[in-house]
Amino acid sequence: MSETNNLPVSRKSFSQRLFLFLGSMDLAITLLLALAVASIIGTVLQQNQPYSDYLIKFGPFWFELFESAGLYDVYSAIWFLSILVLLVTSTSVCVIRNGPTMLRDVWNLRTHVQRKSLQAMRHNATWVVESPAEETVTKLESNFSKLGFRVKQTPKTDEILVSAMRGGMNRLGYLLTHLAIVVICVGGLIDSNLPLKFAEWQGRINIETRDLPLSQIPDKSKLAVGSQAFRGSVNIPEGQSSGVAFVAMRDGYLVQNLPFRVEVKDFRIEHYATGQPKSFESDLVVYDDDLAEPLTTTIAVNHPLIYKGYAIYQASFSDGGSALSLDAWPLDGQAGNEPLSFDTKVFDRRMMHWGDNSSQLEITSFRPFNINPDPTEDDPNNVRNFGPSIGFKLRSNTGEALEYQNYMLPVTRNGRDFYLSGVRESPADEFGYLYLPLDDQGGLTGFSHFLQRLNDKNVVDVIAREMTSTTLKSVANSDEKLAQSLHDTLMTLVEMFVAGGFSNVTVFIETTLPEAERETLGPAYLSMLREILARVYVNGLTLPEQQPPSESQLLFLQDAVDAIGSLPRYGSPVYFELTDYEHVEASGLQIAHSPGKPVVYFGCAMLIIGVFLLFYLPQRRFWALVKANGSRTDILLAGMSNRNPREFDGYFEQISDELKLTSGNSGPH
Repeated sequence: MSETNNLPVSRKSFSQRLFLFLGSMDLAITLLLALAVASIIGTVLQQNQPYSDYLIKFGPFWFELFESAGLYDVYSAIWFLSILVLLVTSTSVCVIRNGPTMLRDVWNLRTHVQRKSLQAMRHNATWVVESPAEETVTKLESNFSKLGFRVKQTPKTDEILVSAMRGGMNRLGYLLTHLAIVVICVGGLIDSNLPLKFAEWQGRINIETRDLPLSQIPDKSKLAVGSQAFRGSVNIPEGQSSGVAFVAMRDGYLVQNLPFRVEVKDFRIEHYATGQPKSFESDLVVYDDDLAEPLTTTIAVNHPLIYKGYAIYQASFSDGGSALSLDAWPLDGQAGNEPLSFDTKVFDRRMMHWGDNSSQLEITSFRPFNINPDPTEDDPNNVRNFGPSIGFKLRSNTGEALEYQNYMLPVTRNGRDFYLSGVRESPADEFGYLYLPLDDQGGLTGFSHFLQRLNDKNVVDVIAREMTSTTLKSVANSDEKLAQSLHDTLMTLVEMFVAGGFSNVTVFIETTLPEAERETLGPAYLSMLREILARVYVNGLTLPEQQPPSESQLLFLQDAVDAIGSLPRYGSPVYFELTDYEHVEASGLQIAHSPGKPVVYFGCAMLIIGVFLLFYLPQRRFWALVKANGSRTDILLAGMSNRNPREFDGYFEQISDELKLTSGNSGPH
């Protein structure tokens, strides 16, 4: 040990104390434990997800707390990178302090050992031989060499010391394991976002948080082609190409330019019977000025393309802007029976106007099939394909939006067909569904006609007067005032039902009728409402005289009344019916550039070799002290091992027995 290390702590300078602290085992273990805890957090908590997902999952308080701690991108957090830098420094200091000693120990046979030290060792043996000392030394050296030991003879005053060592490379294991930690951490720092953070602090880079077309993203949010590490993603529709990748950064992203362009020629996907993806792959074409001709290949999950140090993975799939044909059926009853037909595509946004109201229609997704549970009495685990569906949002002028999912094919419920539409206020909610009944022709014309008649005050007025007249014929002492009151009540009931369904009527009954009359007049009001709704529907049918409506028509009336009662909670003035589509798929690619990966692999190889040397190549030392005693020779044998002392007990006994036998043992000393 150096003279500096032998000084008392109080006499050492601050720099010397700092140097010793950085190279201490306590600091290294503390840093390794901190890295282990951080790695657990980074494994349990999914990294680099949209901040909206974290906000929904944890709530505002914990979201802000975790965000301030950098837990959403642990491996690029300043505190994590600082721990890496400190661990590299600590391990490097440890290697600098102890490396020379360990290297010397690889070759040093320790020829300055004294007799007292050998006798004090746990493993020692003595015996006497008849041969001269020089001959005995020669035999011992020969036997040690045959056993794979390095041997050196050291003459002393009246003795000869034979030093033997095997497994000297064990000491290299310590150096390699420590150096491996340094190399691995350096590789991690190379692949970290530390340079980006410095650029962001200097104002040279701004993280973009807006959803903008590529052409409108500012230059400060774009990264030039270089040697920096990144892991980005990009969705490329079939037949299109891209020369950039989007790198997720906290609550936004950066655009990383690539030294080549990637085109998706074709995307293929296979599904299980349950609808879950089984496998998917993409046919890619890479265009690069350095290539004589474009590179064509196919990638699949776990089978990436490695080109120029860039790894292109098949990560996901999505819609690539499918073309859709929609019919917008009015649900406010103010327009005619014919829907508005128009064409759009996924990811389109357009303003839609209905009377005095306007909303922004945002088409968010399209799925060509939906495998969902459809249990039956015979098979409660039955699943079936519910056909294509579209997802969209209707956003008001205030920015609030409702999310919808409409199915193209009718669904059967209790033996009758319906168009199905789900609605929810946020992704954290479950969909609530609206069932629109189909008429005899399998369309929405019958429902739309009935809804329009209920909203037509003239139609309702005529039917209310007919119903009033029929009712008062059986009432004695009826007068004009009673007839007008009954007529107004019928008109009010229909208006309230159209505005808020049966629940609105129930609230009216409970809040306006005297409590004493509520039990008798309440059921009467509901009965009157059902009667006038039926009359509005039946009078709109084209039936032969005196022929009552069929059972299917009455069932349609029941379903239509239920649907109209649910419209106030639906939140949309129209229903969008998907009539046709042209499916376009997009391949989700993950593109990674990791210049530090070879460094990490090299460090892992060093670590494996170092661990192997430490655990499987123990360092074993033997010393034989030979002393002439007249015509005889005394031998003192001692040995030690730096690993597995119990195993060395048997090994020492085996070696000593062999040396006694070959040296001509004549008995104990």
